[in-house]
Amino acid sequence: MISLTVTAVVFGVVFLAELPDKTALAGLVLGTRYRASYVFAGVAAAFALHVALAVAAGSVLTLLPQQIVHAITGVLFLGGAAVLLMRKGEDEEEVRKPENQSFWKVSGAGFMLILVAEFGDLTQIMTANLAARYDDPLSVGLGAVLALWSVAGLGIVGGKALMKRVPLELITKIAALLMLGLGVWSLWEAVAG
Repeated sequence: MISLTVTAVVFGVVFLAELPDKTALAGLVLGTRYRASYVFAGVAAAFALHVALAVAAGSVLTLLPQQIVHAITGVLFLGGAAVLLMRKGEDEEEVRKPENQSFWKVSGAGFMLILVAEFGDLTQIMTANLAARYDDPLSVGLGAVLALWSVAGLGIVGGKALMKRVPLELITKIAALLMLGLGVWSLWEAVAG
């Protein structure tokens, strides 16, 4: 039986912890460039896997080497920034064409980005700790996955809304700079930690 109280508590805690995280930015960036439903499918699948791992593993995830996770995340963000900065000549209508965005390509990109970037993240560790505390894996898992999906959805929808008001070229440059900053920060955490 699922406890609505535990689910609500976990939802609130995870939602607030994830809202200012890099995932919202990643969803926003992907949402400006690709079909929202495809992005959400990949991101949602990655979050579901993360929650399942966190709930199953409990507090064991806190023992994983954070330096390696930060290094991989940093490299992925730097790579993403480089790809964004090197793209030339795309207009907004070209980016929006569904035929240029296969479901598997877009959802796979979203899945891999979140899978690596969120591995060992604060919310995954929090979910593991909450699962250990409440001893109610279904309620904790449901609350956590709904919170993560909500943040991702807000980021993706925000990206689509932003694209209607701001030129794609400007969004791309800002996103690349933010990803560059996150990449440098992640690599610094890997070296300093």
